[in-house]
Amino acid sequence: MRSQKKGLILPIVALTILPLIASWFAYADHLPPGFGVFPPLQVTEPPTPGFNLTIFLVLLAVEAFLIFFLVFPQKFGFKPVEPPTPYDRKPLPWWFWAGLIITLFFWYLMWARPEPLMNLVYLAFPPLWWGFITLIDGLVYSRSGGYSLMSKKPKLFAITIVVSMFAWFYFEYFDYFALGNWYYPNTVLIPALSHPEIVVLYLVAYTTVWPAVFEWYALLHTFPKLAVKYSDGPKVKLPGTALLLVSLALITIMVFYPYPFFWAIWVGIMLAFSGVLVMLSIPSPLSELAKGNWSPMILIALSALFNGFFWEMWNYGSSHPTNPISNPNYWVYDVPYVNVIHIFSEMPLEGYLGYMPFGLMVWLMFIWAGKVFGFDTYLLKEDERKYNSEV
Repeated sequence: MRSQKKGLILPIVALTILPLIASWFAYADHLPPGFGVFPPLQVTEPPTPGFNLTIFLVLLAVEAFLIFFLVFPQKFGFKPVEPPTPYDRKPLPWWFWAGLIITLFFWYLMWARPEPLMNLVYLAFPPLWWGFITLIDGLVYSRSGGYSLMSKKPKLFAITIVVSMFAWFYFEYFDYFALGNWYYPNTVLIPALSHPEIVVLYLVAYTTVWPAVFEWYALLHTFPKLAVKYSDGPKVKLPGTALLLVSLALITIMVFYPYPFFWAIWVGIMLAFSGVLVMLSIPSPLSELAKGNWSPMILIALSALFNGFFWEMWNYGSSHPTNPISNPNYWVYDVPYVNVIHIFSEMPLEGYLGYMPFGLMVWLMFIWAGKVFGFDTYLLKEDERKYNSEV
């Protein structure tokens, strides 16, 4: 057990320290510009490169291939699987309706920004998301025959909240070395809120990320055909050591070349946690690949993508029109080369691809934390039965 914990912790310590070591050599001040400013603000020097048609077209081709793969998996060796019998539906529970009311109320506040309620508008982002998470959980409960994280595994659900706050903060740490793929301009534009108040608001908002992605994952599993669509495909055994080494290399190179390797933040961290779990033979979405079951990996990636549409929609509407400035949690992207085509979103259209490896990272980090701190990480009741039977 002690050796396993060492194997879990030491590679992540290396992942955390390497960017600092690289920065010592990459920058005259030994740290990237803007490092430590919280919440992060825009980095203006060196300037972010503008649009590059070649990179845009290459990324477009990658995304077109991914869409084709997701829509037609049988073209890539996946076999049809008989979907399970749908669950007996339960009535929508009371917390679904409570979540719906909370979501609609704070959605209205954040977008309409009524002057008499402005002090409440400043706080709207976290309760909007907690209302939405509660709404999805109620929908899962109804569609799964009475099973959901909030109703059946409240302790685990509470743990996701704590992990989410620390894990997103950890993810933000790497954005300093990417010179700000995203930043938060409104944090210095709302005089009514002190800096400590804004920090608290951010930490509260961070608690919503992991629970939201996991609720979407549970929801997607209530659609029988989708749940098994990718469950009988090519068997792929991943090389854990190679994944970890590639991750450490990508994050280190990103420090020296942050703009050409801006994408490494979305992939590199995920690869590090992937490598650690594979090396230690810890059950995860990646261990299922060796059995030909791609469903956990793909569905968690889609969960983050679907959730991302709501993140971006609500974020955009909270600051368009610009005045009055009222959402301290509002973010803007400053990615190089492909920061074009914004459809009711600050996220460039091609940038949505990043949500997919991010979703996998969310789950892998959670499994890693469960092994380090000793809590179970089974999101679905069928996962618990399956993995316990394999141990």
